[in-house]
Amino acid sequence: MHDGHPPEGRTRRRRAGAVMVVAGLLVSAFGAPATATPTEPAAPFVDEQVLYKQGDFGYGCFRIPAVVRATNGMLLAFAEGRVKDCGDDEDIDLVLRRSADGGRSWGPLQVVSEGNGATHGNPVPIVDERTGRVVLVSTHNGAEPCPNGCDRDPWVQSSDDHGATWSAAREMTEGKRPEWNFWYATGPMHGIQLKQGPHAGRLVVGASFESWDRVGAHVYGTHLLYSDDSGVTWNIGAETARDDGAVIAQEVTVVELTDGRIYASARERGTDEGSRAYATSGDGGETWDAPFRTMPALATTDVQASLLRFGEDRLLFSSPMHPNAREAMGIRSSYDEGRSFETWDEGKVFHWGPSAYSDMVRLDGDEAALMYEAGDITPYEQIRFARFNEAYLETPNGPPPGIPGPPAPGPTTPDSSPNRNQAYVRGGAQTTDGRFGGGLALDRVDDRVEVPFSDSVDLGAKDFTLTSWIRYSEQTGAHAILWFHRVNRGTNPPALWLRAEPASNRIRAVLSVDRYNVTVQSPSAYNDGQWHFVVLQRARGELRLLVDGVQVSSAAAPAGSLTLGKEFGLDGIHIGQRMDGVDRFRGTLDEVRVYRRAVTDAELDLIRTRNLPIGGQLGLRLPLDRVG
Repeated sequence: MHDGHPPEGRTRRRRAGAVMVVAGLLVSAFGAPATATPTEPAAPFVDEQVLYKQGDFGYGCFRIPAVVRATNGMLLAFAEGRVKDCGDDEDIDLVLRRSADGGRSWGPLQVVSEGNGATHGNPVPIVDERTGRVVLVSTHNGAEPCPNGCDRDPWVQSSDDHGATWSAAREMTEGKRPEWNFWYATGPMHGIQLKQGPHAGRLVVGASFESWDRVGAHVYGTHLLYSDDSGVTWNIGAETARDDGAVIAQEVTVVELTDGRIYASARERGTDEGSRAYATSGDGGETWDAPFRTMPALATTDVQASLLRFGEDRLLFSSPMHPNAREAMGIRSSYDEGRSFETWDEGKVFHWGPSAYSDMVRLDGDEAALMYEAGDITPYEQIRFARFNEAYLETPNGPPPGIPGPPAPGPTTPDSSPNRNQAYVRGGAQTTDGRFGGGLALDRVDDRVEVPFSDSVDLGAKDFTLTSWIRYSEQTGAHAILWFHRVNRGTNPPALWLRAEPASNRIRAVLSVDRYNVTVQSPSAYNDGQWHFVVLQRARGELRLLVDGVQVSSAAAPAGSLTLGKEFGLDGIHIGQRMDGVDRFRGTLDEVRVYRRAVTDAELDLIRTRNLPIGGQLGLRLPLDRVG
């Protein structure tokens, strides 16, 4: 967005500091009394604690953070208390913890809206600065699972004692149209109160909907809700709807710009490039100035995010920094009122591991706080609250800890491609009779081959072809043949793997890119103790699985990059096991090849029948006939 140059606002701040220094020198030169002393810059600090954790307070999981500061300084940290587990349905309560000392300590859990078996979620709290009232807008639906859409409705309730007690929730019938029948969602994050212009004092909330008449195309829409009477009644304001799937803007976060316009940032789930979309409203949220458009340069994954004003010339944006996985929670700044944002490495990472939804709140002085979902294995283990000051945002991140170091020394097997990749044989695996010459016998205990990541095996968004000969006789379990780069543990990174699954009588492959998961599988496990030639290929928009020269499965395949976010670290290729060491293979593998192109069927036949050294973007070829 700013082509590698410092953001304009940051340049302004540095330039202003230089002007102050020059002015001080001039004053000293002309003999004016030096009555003022320079103020020492604040030391960077961050103080983080866990507010909600799986299993606490009788809940199986907590999700969907939202936080506001009441007019008396009380902090109100909302979440969904999910009774059973981390799933989006069934028995879910809206819960709250409060802090009277700026987030240093927290009171007990309060249930603000009890689901009683149904789902009460998507909290959007707003503080009315004129009256002190805290208004909570949320979404309710029944207990039944609705993975393919269901009727959801907006509700509203309020507190006139800074969150100590709450009114009963009222269905906000004026905030939803009858045709919005397939999905409805408020926020989630804090709402805002306008401070400028003819609509000063207005409360504004972002929301989204989906309609379907069970015949035509789905209609996806984004809208604002606003109230001019402290949240008692509401109006449907700016609204957009489209059925072409190009821009699907959901989970809307809003902020007021310095010129009084409302800026809305949304999770974008359509076919246009990018995972964020934005729109503005110049009439207090009653209409959009223009339709939502995507922001490909604001690289993040498919997830909710939050906005917060932090001074006159700075907006904060919180989300996972990884462009294709729910990992590396951080904050990026905009110094031009949302027209551009820092890149991930210019921003500040708070947690390198799994992370997802977030919200922010302004505190005293130059402090703010980030409330976010995080964990070590999945993003949904905890909801954390991190107080920080502006100086902390300027501290460097350092390299992501996920980048693997040099592999441990050990035996290798030669790569006969021009790239001569190092292929490390682990667990004491030894050669045996192969399909062509020798092969590598794997014992399912600790045997495997590890190939570090390099440009030669970077499939990116290219077509590709993977081949291997397999021989095994197992009747149970899952046996990884090839596993690329990452394990998906709830963070949705790009993924590619090929695995024999005799327990399910199949060989199966999965390709995950750009929010899409594609699976192909064979009608048999081919676990008869004979050699079988297995090919997985992405070719011209199709994912193909071939066994012994015959295509056994295919599916439409997205064209996204398999290594998007590689700057956060990739683990290369594992042969004979999943990346985390499970699903190891028992049997023999031979002649593993990786091409960064779609090898033709004629070429595949030559490889299968004669093991010819077909070239052309050959990234890796392991004959597996020698270990040393």
